[in-house]
Amino acid sequence: MTVNGVDVARYQPTNYSTSGLDFVVVKATEGTGYTNPEHAGQVATARAHGLVVGHYHFARPGSVTAQADYFLAHAGAKAGDFLAFDWEDAGVSCADKDAWLRYVKAKAPGHRVILYCNRDFWLHHDTTSYAADGLWIADPSAPKGHPRVEHPWLFHQYSDAGNLDRNAGAFADRAALAAWAGAAGKPKPRVDLSNLIAAATADSRGKQGHLTHAPDVRLVEAALKAEGLLTAKYAGDGSFGTVTVAAYAAWQRHLGYTGHDADGIPGKASLTALGARHGFTVVA
Repeated sequence: MTVNGVDVARYQPTNYSTSGLDFVVVKATEGTGYTNPEHAGQVATARAHGLVVGHYHFARPGSVTAQADYFLAHAGAKAGDFLAFDWEDAGVSCADKDAWLRYVKAKAPGHRVILYCNRDFWLHHDTTSYAADGLWIADPSAPKGHPRVEHPWLFHQYSDAGNLDRNAGAFADRAALAAWAGAAGKPKPRVDLSNLIAAATADSRGKQGHLTHAPDVRLVEAALKAEGLLTAKYAGDGSFGTVTVAAYAAWQRHLGYTGHDADGIPGKASLTALGARHGFTVVA
């Protein structure tokens, strides 16, 4: 269950092919003195084909707030666009990365803000695991949609073949991606992990239709349905019965869990990953 996209910069034309794409991320700025001269045309191409648009800033050493202001002034982001911090320069610290992400989230509350970096930076330069609204990880040595990181990810740059960076997004379809991008700044519904564990334990042992914590369960059922793991017959009934347990176990296996770790009883990491993809937050 993925969506497909590319990221483009000055080196790509404005009339790039959009066939098979759901989103495009366009380089807007670098440092405090460079603006991609093809940015406007590349964004226009994406919008003309109904794609979800992202804008990214390539960070350089120096004041990150000045860079953030420069980026926001030149990106021209519209409602439903997301914003990304490109962290590749070793002279930009993890603290700088965190500061930029937090500053832009505060200055542009109507937009999702994410972190882009390669696997080496994430494993060896990052010390906080902070990625704002999501991690965009570059790992071209890994199969599409299977980057070699344990942290939940939203986008995977899996190939740079043919002078074009290709990406997979962890969303059921373009509509789900657009809904995620468009929901920035709005309060997210909350799912209580303890309620889910209680429901998965009680409902699956009770009579069919047994309800323990229906409001929390319905949010998870809707997410499992969007992932293609739960049929419409059971999605939304509010009962974490045996069918929903099986669907959740399939989600856990999708994340790479096996054995008792894929028993269909929600855990914090798997539930957080599901919420990141479908717009709810997890509380203990």
